[in-house]
Amino acid sequence: MKETKYDLEERLLEFAVRVIHVTESMHRSSAGVYVADQLLRSGTSPFGHHGEAEGAESRDDFIHKLKVCYKELREARRWLRLVQRTPLVAKPELLGEILTEAGELVLIFAASIRTAEANRANAQRLTSNAQRPRRKRKAAPDESTGQFPQEKPQ
Repeated sequence: MKETKYDLEERLLEFAVRVIHVTESMHRSSAGVYVADQLLRSGTSPFGHHGEAEGAESRDDFIHKLKVCYKELREARRWLRLVQRTPLVAKPELLGEILTEAGELVLIFAASIRTAEANRANAQRLTSNAQRPRRKRKAAPDESTGQFPQEKPQ
């Protein structure tokens, strides 16, 4: 049985290639040129932005770059839906697969953003807990007598 590898960079690259093929096949009417330009920008940019996210300088920078990818993929999905409904390509029925992939990529980035934000919140909570001064623990009663030990005067 062949094991499927889910390499996000490869999926984004393949998505960008497919978007390029779609835009190159679109009719060259004024609407076709406009929509092709918008789709080309939004459908290819997540590949580059994902590379930027991998080299992020901080958690906040990483999350921001993931959100840019997410927004661009949502936009590309909308343009693809428009192309599918209008006569801008010869065979709009062939866009089903790329629309499915766009939807899956949107879900992947949404989940990645949620995870990254949760990790950031956990790291902030751990950092703030580590910086708090420790409270003195109250002494436990002596097991044999049940009496609390006397505090030593300072």
